[in-house]
Amino acid sequence: MEIGVDTFVETTPDVKTGETISHAQRLRQVVEEIVLADQVGLDIFGVGEHHRKEFGDSATAVILAAAAPMTTRIRLTSSVTVLSAADPVRLFQQFATLDGISNGRAEIIAGRGSMVDAFPLFGYDLKDYDELFEEKLELLLKLRDSEKVSWNGVHRPSFTNLGVYPRPVQNQLPVWLGSGGNSASVIRAGVLGLPLVLAIIGGSPLQFAPLVPLYKNAATRAGHDASKLKIAVHSLGFVADSTSLAADKYFPPTQASLNYFGKERGWGHYSRSNFDAARSLEGALYVGDAETVANKIVYMRKHLGFSRFFLHLPVGTMPHEEVMRAIELLGTEVAPRVREEVAKWEAEEGISR
Repeated sequence: MEIGVDTFVETTPDVKTGETISHAQRLRQVVEEIVLADQVGLDIFGVGEHHRKEFGDSATAVILAAAAPMTTRIRLTSSVTVLSAADPVRLFQQFATLDGISNGRAEIIAGRGSMVDAFPLFGYDLKDYDELFEEKLELLLKLRDSEKVSWNGVHRPSFTNLGVYPRPVQNQLPVWLGSGGNSASVIRAGVLGLPLVLAIIGGSPLQFAPLVPLYKNAATRAGHDASKLKIAVHSLGFVADSTSLAADKYFPPTQASLNYFGKERGWGHYSRSNFDAARSLEGALYVGDAETVANKIVYMRKHLGFSRFFLHLPVGTMPHEEVMRAIELLGTEVAPRVREEVAKWEAEEGISR
């Protein structure tokens, strides 16, 4: 059972002071957070990709590479790469380079992204949304599997029998497929035999349970060993020394951020009652002390069958020392509890990994 953190390098105004941290300062903080996550025994750290002023994560591989020499074991991944607006060749080269710097710890989570800011910036038309993703995913997997590749597509210039370098340290650079719960994307991951990341940020996570057999059945029909495929979950949350403290510190920036971006998407007002309901055992927020958060991860693990869990923090802007404390608690108290309880439950159920 792997436990980790991901971030979008948020640079929204502080709800208490009204001040906005610079991208440069927040980037340096994120490197410190990655280093701490490694030190406290977390397994994975992910950095997202956006191209607007509220985030500083437009160059994901560069951020991860900055932390790589200062870490020893933690895996470093995008979370997610907006593949539709990327050049798969350059993307592969960047993460193969990260893999070399980190000595084999790089991964890619490929997705469409929930925001579309990359499309006009890089000259892509939203009407090609699905076609772009499918074509570029095909090329990325070719690059992953072979040193020399020939390519003939619609949205990326063709080339014949060219090598793409550097090659990664890992025999096969891990590529996961990110999904917000769309059944077509889950089936695609299964057909391609790719590990799956489910972004569960609202509603009840238990509603995602039917996607797991859908994914595994698609993999089996395509000739893959479904028992070897991994599922990860990305959810929002925060850990503090007490549950009341965690809720009180996490709610204001979360509310401000969700209402800010919610206006763009037509969401309803996010209130304290929404927040508290989502903190329940079957809600989507993992907010509380170490025991509360650990118990909820274990509960969802039993129902959804994931083997990797990302806690996304923070949502909005929070004091750096509070984020660092949350990472410390996640690594030193939450993760050991989760691993112990999941191992015990799997032994009782006769589940082998």
